[in-house]
Amino acid sequence: MLSRFWLGLQHNSGRYMYLSINYRPAALLPELITIPSTVQKLHANFDLNNLFKLDTATRLANKGYAVYGIDYEGHGESSGQQGYIPSFDDLVKDCSDYFISVCERQENKEKSRFLLGVSMGGAVVILLHRREPNYWSGAILLAPLCKIDDKMKPPAFLISILKKLSKIIPTWKVIPAKDMIDVAIKSPEKRQEVRSNPYCYKGNLPLRTGHELLMVSLDIEKNLHQVSLPFLVMHGGDDKIIDPSGSQLLYNSASSSDKTLKLYPGMWHGLTFGEPPEIVERFFSDMVAWLDQRTCMKDQDIISS
Repeated sequence: MLSRFWLGLQHNSGRYMYLSINYRPAALLPELITIPSTVQKLHANFDLNNLFKLDTATRLANKGYAVYGIDYEGHGESSGQQGYIPSFDDLVKDCSDYFISVCERQENKEKSRFLLGVSMGGAVVILLHRREPNYWSGAILLAPLCKIDDKMKPPAFLISILKKLSKIIPTWKVIPAKDMIDVAIKSPEKRQEVRSNPYCYKGNLPLRTGHELLMVSLDIEKNLHQVSLPFLVMHGGDDKIIDPSGSQLLYNSASSSDKTLKLYPGMWHGLTFGEPPEIVERFFSDMVAWLDQRTCMKDQDIISS
């Protein structure tokens, strides 16, 4: 079952309306009746959030998982200037406030709480975990933004200039952004589907957005050891948008005792959208198997206690 509703959230940059989407299973599968899990979904920056949500969330709901998603400020159908991130801290706080409120509803209080993030959404997931280190049951990270490619990392003096300019002319769309669609999605038909969607951002990055993404990625890379929750990181071996070495670094650095890294040779950045159907099926099978194992583990703990 699909539900769409609007939220009014207040933060330092003003009041914004956010689109929230909830996918709930029509009937819980037998093995999930005692612990049907809630999966919070966070989307990629400038990716096709709507189609990702529809496919991924529907698949998870069909397996017995309730899925809640939100469009960030300036993304998807939420209000704000398209593609503009005035404050990553505010973005994360908005997600935290909403998702925790969902988890604290009476019908969700006894459920497991997983986060799912793609690309920039992976960075948001990591920061949500850092805000509440013991709150979340686990996370699934798809090609997460957790490290800037060393070849693309600007020198310190350029970072200083970017910081100053982003305060003076924050919305100036001057940072070149290569056409990600052609290198993110294999299928020509799916590429066209993305290009024709009005909610998919196309164009240069605003100065403030570029600065926020840079600073967040540098901060996350420096503090990957703080990641302590159970997680599954999945990354395409031929990803040209976010280097798979970042996922490897996350796996190596995280203090989590329960961590899994899956690299998929030949797959691009659009892991769930644009790959051959049989590859996508295997990908989702791995994802659901990981979730099922951890919800069953919790069930066993409840029984033994």
